[in-house]
Amino acid sequence: MPFKKLNKYNVILGSGSPRRQQFLKELEIPFTIQLKNTEETYPSNLKGVEIAEYLAKLKAEAFQSSLSNNDLLITADTVVWCENQSLEKSNTKDEAIEMLKRLSGKTHEVISVCCLTTTTFQKVLHEVTKVTFKQLTQQEIEFYIQKCKPFDKAGSYGIQEWIGYIGIEKIEGSFFNVMGFPVFKFYEAISEL
Repeated sequence: MPFKKLNKYNVILGSGSPRRQQFLKELEIPFTIQLKNTEETYPSNLKGVEIAEYLAKLKAEAFQSSLSNNDLLITADTVVWCENQSLEKSNTKDEAIEMLKRLSGKTHEVISVCCLTTTTFQKVLHEVTKVTFKQLTQQEIEFYIQKCKPFDKAGSYGIQEWIGYIGIEKIEGSFFNVMGFPVFKFYEAISEL
């Protein structure tokens, strides 16, 4: 196992995201999941990376009083940044349709942030990936939303799902970052612990 240094830590994933859980499992990092309710609001003057960093740190703050000396907390956030606006998770089918219409035929940025926190340090890392969608039809958008129900995803889409197969013309940067975790940067940071 390449993470022998992690043996001294009790790794806690502060995220309910199945994709982030999958990444840690596939990296063979033992971890437990702990969730704290955090209202994901941020100051309106923040943009892009600033939003995701603020929210990842905010999620870590919720654990501040409960961390032990050997705990390593991982919190994360993903922002879909399109035309100078953050497209967050949709609550309804209509919101998801509107988001995908906004992304259709354009390039946007997916910004994923990972925050590593212990009782003695905090390290925040981020990755930005540019994603270009083809012009999506109404039928494609509605079929995807009906099939995959992407209401738990920033921007209302998952690159690893049907819409990614048929709708994404190109990406510049990390594929896994678009799934919601800057895996390469995380691996480097963990290796340097």
